Amino acid sequence: MSYPGYPPTGYPPFPGYPPAGQESTFPPPGQYPYPTGFPPVGGGAYPPAPSSGYPGAGGYPATAGYPTAGGYPGAPPPGGAPSYPGVPPGQGFGAPPPGGAGFSSYPQPPSQSYGSGLPQVPLPGGFPGGQVPSQYPGGQGPYPSQPAAMTQGVQGTIRPAANFDAMRDAEVLRKAMKGFGTDEQAIVNIVANRSNDQRQKIKAAFKTMYGKDLIKDLKSELSGNMEELILALFMPPTYYDAWSLRNAMKGAGTQERVLIEILCTRTNQEIREIVRCYQSEFGRDLEKDVRSDTSGHFERLLVSMCQGNRDENQNVNHQLAQEDAQRLYQAGEGRLGTDESCFNMILATRSFPQLKATMEAYSRVANRDLLSSVAREFSGNVESGLKTILQCALNRPAFFAERLYYSMKGAGTDDSTLVRIVVTRSEIDLVQIKQMFKQMYQKTLSTMIVSDTSGDYRRLLLAIVGQ
Repeated sequence: MSYPGYPPTGYPPFPGYPPAGQESTFPPPGQYPYPTGFPPVGGGAYPPAPSSGYPGAGGYPATAGYPTAGGYPGAPPPGGAPSYPGVPPGQGFGAPPPGGAGFSSYPQPPSQSYGSGLPQVPLPGGFPGGQVPSQYPGGQGPYPSQPAAMTQGVQGTIRPAANFDAMRDAEVLRKAMKGFGTDEQAIVNIVANRSNDQRQKIKAAFKTMYGKDLIKDLKSELSGNMEELILALFMPPTYYDAWSLRNAMKGAGTQERVLIEILCTRTNQEIREIVRCYQSEFGRDLEKDVRSDTSGHFERLLVSMCQGNRDENQNVNHQLAQEDAQRLYQAGEGRLGTDESCFNMILATRSFPQLKATMEAYSRVANRDLLSSVAREFSGNVESGLKTILQCALNRPAFFAERLYYSMKGAGTDDSTLVRIVVTRSEIDLVQIKQMFKQMYQKTLSTMIVSDTSGDYRRLLLAIVGQ
């Protein structure tokens, strides 16, 4: 059966998804039964982005000219480039950082063979291809290997219910809300065990049977985080992404982390459907709203993302990866200042498998991983956006696991982020996200949810996530 806007046409690191026959279709404009004046999500703006173990980030000088393709000399050997004033002799651009090179701050899936036959160039320390034992974002120890199951396709925690009867479910929900009090457990049992497509059918059946809007009835019975979670579950996935983007930009201030999380992680098809939905449901142009709420290199990166034109060819061109690695080195570490347009061009257009190969080549060229180079060359929102793209190329479930962890770490909980990721990934890769969460933080996602939430809100989150 068809899910509006989901499942995606295929996250590159996980071949074989979606299953045949489950390709997504986009419903015609105007089919979303939500009023344009949907209430704002509670929770407010994002907390400051936490430190995730990347080397220091600084500002960047004005943009330089765009480098000509293919015209770069070979990268200097370690210590071969002239050093800056104050740096000990022999430690030029290419000097290996302490502790060796590699993707030092982000977990990686097992290396994939693309059949190119190109030799692996060993790095100092004898780790082939830049695959140095890495640290997970908490930096508390070596990152465990990714489960084999994660390379065999992705998996959500919510599956379509067998023997589904929309009218029967609508009747159960009506009884749960009728009279004094609300039977929250009955509501939890229904919504946590139905796919989004099935929830849309329940909503339609409810209106047909009772002449009332299920969403309005639920809102009148619920409040706070429980209300936000239930309403998110009943929104079609594409609408929920579009609504989250609109909510992040309307009013005073902008929630840049929401823009990054959605626009830098979705597939081309998902982004194009979000753009259409944003126009049809809110009567607004997403790209124009992004331009008016952001600026500079961050604005350019998000405008690039709004096009939904990333190359999605799963084959890796290793020659191009080597050339791109050289270009990125010459645009950043290998020069004074930063050519931001070069980073934008490569990270916005190359496929995720291609970017992963480029990162491996870069660690050989620069004796430093590309994530830490981005941290050194950029700062603020554009740094976060570029890192998000690279993290998704390396290990998408690990990116979302990290976001979930920091939504609950420390004082207070960023409930909007917690709700949004649990809901949007529940039918895609939440099983893998849970696995990565446990590897990265030595505790289960459900354990952290229990300690950070309460009541029916906690019960429903746990029902979606599973133990």
